Amino acid sequence: MRPVFVAILLALASASLQSNAYAGNRPLTPAENRFLPWTGEVPACDSPWVQGRIQSRFQESESEFWSSGLQIEGFDRVREIGFRSNGPDYIPRRYCSARGHLTDGKIREVVYWIGEDLGFAGGDFFGLLPLTGSTNLVNNWGVTFCVNGLDRHYAYGRGCDAARP
Repeated sequence: MRPVFVAILLALASASLQSNAYAGNRPLTPAENRFLPWTGEVPACDSPWVQGRIQSRFQESESEFWSSGLQIEGFDRVREIGFRSNGPDYIPRRYCSARGHLTDGKIREVVYWIGEDLGFAGGDFFGLLPLTGSTNLVNNWGVTFCVNGLDRHYAYGRGCDAARP
């Protein structure tokens, strides 16, 4: 019985190693060269549109879901912590961190990423909107953020880890 068990384990390990080697050697196609290509243009971390989007969505969430009047008054120490950190073949994303000044007088870290349009799910019906420069296409970007200490259900994990690269 034991030799059969060892043989099965060796076969499974060999198959696992072969599949991992294949996955690591897959061809990388940059997102800009796909059927519905992305431009690779993502707003800067300190973009007024990005910060305004975070402020409005945070205020909306706090007032409607948590029944609080908490708001983000402004940001400082804005910095990029990653750009296309997942690789060139993934949707272009810029990862950022900033200090948010809240109306309760506290300063909290805000971790966020800005991603290029996700097609139909991102509001553009399968890339049918023109992609001619990013300054006039603010609806083609998505912003996901986490305010450290106010992620009450740990949707982004302890310390907003899931929003980081």
